[in-house]
Amino acid sequence: MQAGEPPRLLTYGDVPGEYRAAQEGAALFDETDRGRLEVAGPEAAAFLHRLLANDVRALPVGCGQRNLLLEAKGKILFEFELYRVEDTRFVVSVPPGRAGALRAALERYHFSEKITFADQGASYAPLLVLGPKSDALVKQVLGCDVPAEEYRWAVGQFQGAPLIAARTRAFGSRAIRLVSTPEQAPKLWGALRAAGAAAAGLVVRDILRAEAGVALPGEDVDETVYPQEARWEDAFSLTKGCYIGQEVVAKIDTYGGLNKRLVVLKVSHDDPVVRGTRLFKLDEGEWRDLGVVTSWAYSFVLDTGIVLAYVKRRHQKAGTEFRIGDGPSTALIVKHPLRANALPASGEFE
Repeated sequence: MQAGEPPRLLTYGDVPGEYRAAQEGAALFDETDRGRLEVAGPEAAAFLHRLLANDVRALPVGCGQRNLLLEAKGKILFEFELYRVEDTRFVVSVPPGRAGALRAALERYHFSEKITFADQGASYAPLLVLGPKSDALVKQVLGCDVPAEEYRWAVGQFQGAPLIAARTRAFGSRAIRLVSTPEQAPKLWGALRAAGAAAAGLVVRDILRAEAGVALPGEDVDETVYPQEARWEDAFSLTKGCYIGQEVVAKIDTYGGLNKRLVVLKVSHDDPVVRGTRLFKLDEGEWRDLGVVTSWAYSFVLDTGIVLAYVKRRHQKAGTEFRIGDGPSTALIVKHPLRANALPASGEFE
């Protein structure tokens, strides 16, 4: 292990064991490549509330939320977690590689408001644990009880220094994010492993989220996708009033009319399906292009491959079958989540 960060690997050598830990014990994931921004000042709350899709003003100190920055036509630019650490100070936890672009996007809307922006990525190297034994493991290592409510946090102690443990959701499961520094992360990683956590890699991450029907930014979501298409209803508000893209989001909620929505499909084999592969359905004697694959994973629940894909409306019912690319392989829409302990799926189903 290099000083400053644990390795970020596809697998730590035992995919079934890593998956089993997430289901029955505690799985440990490296998130040291996430970014962090701070937005602070007496007008920070009003500024963020005006721009972002979720209700920032209603967020109490000590709480957080999932949030989005949309473009004017309601499509997704950025997804992140927003925490109100003081009345006038907010911290933003950002997916890998997106902090700089998000800061630039926010600053474009900054005129005379009394706020400051700071990139805190250099001191941010979080780890993530999930699974039914995660709470007990965190209490053993940090000595704190993590609140049950999502996006709240507790402060524990690790080797004589305070360390935040925040309740969150990840890959379709309840999880705990441990806010370590680059100096703390390797030692914390070792302590969690010694306490019984199993290191888990990107393969298991993708299995968990695919079985839960959870979209990943950059893979399943880009700037062509509306929040409702990705089933990200928890990340925006329909009652807060105006924000960038609000009119389109509200219109979709009121009148419907989404052209596509994310679904989970069971594949007729367990070979990988390439992102961007088209899905075809025979309709009145003609093969119609009705969907596109965005992610593939092997499902332990179904014992075969599964894909996440955007499928056009009126063709999203469970049991609908498609030809994959030029065939002969097929994919069948299945109800999700597939895992019994996954968080419920959001959004409408046909």
